[in-house]
Amino acid sequence: MMFPILRKFTTEIPDHLITSSGVRPNDDETYQLRKSVEIQEDDEADYYCYVSHRTLTEPVIKQWEELTSETSISLAGQETREPEGPTSVSGVRQVEKHSLYYIYSALNKDVSLPGIYEFTALGLLDDREIDYYNMQEDYWGKGTSLAASEQWFKVNVEILMQRMNHNLHVLQWRHGCEIDESNGTVTFLRGIDQYSYDGSDFLSFDNSNKVWVAPVQAAEETKRKWDNVGILNQYTQGYLEKECGPLCVNPPLEMNKCVLFSNPDVHVFTKKSVYDPKKLILTCLATGFYPKDVELNLRNFSISIPEHLITSSGVRPNDDGTYQLRKSVEISGDDPADYYCYVNHSSFKKPLIKKGGNYNCDW
Repeated sequence: MMFPILRKFTTEIPDHLITSSGVRPNDDETYQLRKSVEIQEDDEADYYCYVSHRTLTEPVIKQWEELTSETSISLAGQETREPEGPTSVSGVRQVEKHSLYYIYSALNKDVSLPGIYEFTALGLLDDREIDYYNMQEDYWGKGTSLAASEQWFKVNVEILMQRMNHNLHVLQWRHGCEIDESNGTVTFLRGIDQYSYDGSDFLSFDNSNKVWVAPVQAAEETKRKWDNVGILNQYTQGYLEKECGPLCVNPPLEMNKCVLFSNPDVHVFTKKSVYDPKKLILTCLATGFYPKDVELNLRNFSISIPEHLITSSGVRPNDDGTYQLRKSVEISGDDPADYYCYVNHSSFKKPLIKKGGNYNCDW
């Protein structure tokens, strides 16, 4: 059983003022508990978090100044901070990648099935939904770029149907960009403007050469027509490189209302290897973060362990719109080295380094 208590000076804050998550399971068979209280920003009182657990020889008490977005309490390890200034062993690089995409889908006729519409449009900022439209959504009738695309799509679907002699099929369009804002400098990474027909590539824009690429013969006629309209290609390139990127960095107010940034909870833990009883599996788990771009590596003292020795889950979605990433490495049970988990995320002011706990194998 774990007992976390929030205190003002030495007095416990009453439970009716506390918001608690309740004890929840992690996916590694451990548990977590979060408690919060709202305080005045200029409150000069000292606040503490008191935690007692049977694995602790004595309770842990952490003062509020230490409980920033870069730290958390873990019974599996100890937390440290990335040192200030340019002497950091990490060569600190702030992780800050963003993306903005719009995806349109159109059927050539109504199929009269619930949830399936002749036209739908979806906007994604950093992989999170910010806009959605289907032809039955009344509030889009006020006039938006998504709704305005519906008629354009209907015309082009009809053209494709006549050209390809198909009955019921779907045309999709995706366009947008990805940028990197590391260290305060905005760098354009790539722009995408592509069409698919029945799930297969149909037409795409070559941003470097300002031409359309037709991977199938049926798209050749459209490619020729669009390439002959020079202003169309110039506009497409200009949007991807000049207009889309700034929207990623400084989205309009209506987009910002839909985007919440979340810092990762970081846990370091070990368990015995199922293949070798004298080995341990050291794992670092970062979960609950958004956006999904994150830097995580395992270190032996201050040296990053090579990736070919690491087992990674890859960045995976949680069911609340945030993400998680898990990395593991096999170590000797009697290894005296200090191991650390290094995590950097755009929600952090500086990277977080957590030290692993003691490694003891009972064989």
